[in-house]
Amino acid sequence: MSSIKRPSLLLHLLFFILLNLSVLATGQDQFVYSGFTGTDLTLDGVATITPNGLLELTNGTVRLKGHAFHPTPFRFGGGTSFAASYLFAIYCVQFHLCGHGMAFLVAASNNFSDAMPTQYLGLINDHNNGYATNRFFAVELDTNWSDEFNDIDNNHVGIDINGLNSVNSSSAGYYRDDGNFQNLTLASYQVMQAWMEYDGHSKQISVSLAPIHMSKPIKPLLSTTYNLSTVLMADMVYVGFSASTGSFISRQYVLGWSFGINRAAPAIDITKLPKLPREGPKPRSKVLEIVLPIVTASFVLVVGSTVIFLVRRRIRYAELREDWETEFGPHRFSYKDLFRATQGFKNKNVLGVGGFGTVYKGVLPTSKVEIAVKRISHDSKQGMKEFVAEVVSIGHLQHRNLVQLHGYCRRKSELFLVYEYMSNGSLDKYLYDQDEKPTLTWAQRYRIIKGVASGLLYLHQEWEKVVLHRDIKPSNVLLDDELNGRLGDFGLARLYDHDTGPQTTHVVGTIGYLAPELARTNKATPLSNVFSFGMFVLEVTCGRQPVDPTSQVMLVEWVLDHWHQGFLTDAVDNKLQGAYDVDEACLALKLGLLCSHPLINLRPNMRQVMEYLNGDMPPPDLNPTRMSFNIISLMQNKVLI
Repeated sequence: MSSIKRPSLLLHLLFFILLNLSVLATGQDQFVYSGFTGTDLTLDGVATITPNGLLELTNGTVRLKGHAFHPTPFRFGGGTSFAASYLFAIYCVQFHLCGHGMAFLVAASNNFSDAMPTQYLGLINDHNNGYATNRFFAVELDTNWSDEFNDIDNNHVGIDINGLNSVNSSSAGYYRDDGNFQNLTLASYQVMQAWMEYDGHSKQISVSLAPIHMSKPIKPLLSTTYNLSTVLMADMVYVGFSASTGSFISRQYVLGWSFGINRAAPAIDITKLPKLPREGPKPRSKVLEIVLPIVTASFVLVVGSTVIFLVRRRIRYAELREDWETEFGPHRFSYKDLFRATQGFKNKNVLGVGGFGTVYKGVLPTSKVEIAVKRISHDSKQGMKEFVAEVVSIGHLQHRNLVQLHGYCRRKSELFLVYEYMSNGSLDKYLYDQDEKPTLTWAQRYRIIKGVASGLLYLHQEWEKVVLHRDIKPSNVLLDDELNGRLGDFGLARLYDHDTGPQTTHVVGTIGYLAPELARTNKATPLSNVFSFGMFVLEVTCGRQPVDPTSQVMLVEWVLDHWHQGFLTDAVDNKLQGAYDVDEACLALKLGLLCSHPLINLRPNMRQVMEYLNGDMPPPDLNPTRMSFNIISLMQNKVLI
């Protein structure tokens, strides 16, 4: 009897094992989420799952990142195909002033702890863009234009391989059945669906986009050919999402997601998707929408002429706005917003006072973004259009060592420049105000010197135009949260095309930082900027001003005296108490002297400066005697200026 039961028990056990293996195999090559309640996604950064089942990649906090991955990896080989579909929505206070976007990715690892937020989308950092060791493929939904990655605009979809310079990209939208292209705004806070397919045999990658209630378009938005097995190079891969924010508030949501290996991505049940949270002002009730126009019309009939008169007078005296300024639209801030942001330009919000204006800290009332507002007088009516055009052009600069200029405002004879706020203030406070600020270490000073040099190289040679800053000094170098140097205050900057020369203009800047040839030519050039940078390097290294306010001894002459005596490093700031790298300090002192050489033809350009600082070129072979032959001429030119 027992011999009969044993085979029957074994058969039942074998059937149970085969059934479970079948279920396990099905679960390992596809999944579908119609909402994320109760899921066990792998989350990091600010990514979270909301109580109603939304995957929230970022929560509106500026300069942070978030990641979300399917908890288990998938097998991936040379001929493996895969497909993904997901529904998303991106919120920004204003779509043209938006944080950075999000990306769907397939990667050999789910550890992106070394990646940075802002324009890096939580995928790379500031020195590994495009590295083969990154081993990821991504489809980016980018809502902020970055010149650093050659973005086509601030509303595009891109296919990325190991970096953020897309191998193919397109403005967001889809192709209708008639073949015409229909634009979509990624940051419109409307739910959209994206499809991504990879054919492991033909190596074809296709990406499509459409509103939520549309089926997948026949013609894809993007298509390219790439062998992803040469990129991922792993038996197992992870699939998920990455997102980041920059200086402006943004939130990225995923409502549903499906994925399939060697099969189509399963359909997502859109009837089960979670609801997006309401953003912005509350909608008015239908009753109010009917009653309010009637009441308003009656009121306008009685006091209409008075209201029109008061509004016109208020606009005339509150701000100065001309027809030609409409072309600069998003870069124009209202005076009312700046007045509220700075609490009426109160003295308690003053960050600093310079020769060209007062800088106030502010918080924009709608977006709550912190800003710095520079208030200057500009009584020259002639050339105002050209001046504002240049301010707007400079506002397009994108570099990690430049303070972002967001825009401007005009009111009567006043001009307001709106900058990104830097929490640690200006560098000069750390050099001279020891009661308020701690002494910077040598490593911090050298990093600041390299950062400012990198920013100037971008301004002189790497942007689409040549930008002359014309006022390089420690008070115009601001420090971010990590004490990285960022060149700011572009109120005196001028720009011109690479194939033309700078135009003659009046001399502007600060005594002690002005190149001697400006007294003769009145023409600022990149090499006159290099002179100012040289004085800046000496000042940061020595902790002394270009001209001593008591003895009137020039810093260049003082450093050369130490060099003549054979004790060059004695010129290094005493506050460091000898804690510095001797080779780096000598290089900084010699490079500062070379950049501030009175003969313009003997100064290096900023690319050569960066090669010196990065160790790509041996330190300059200088002789203190030859360096000082024209020091008297330099001092005389200073007096002339």
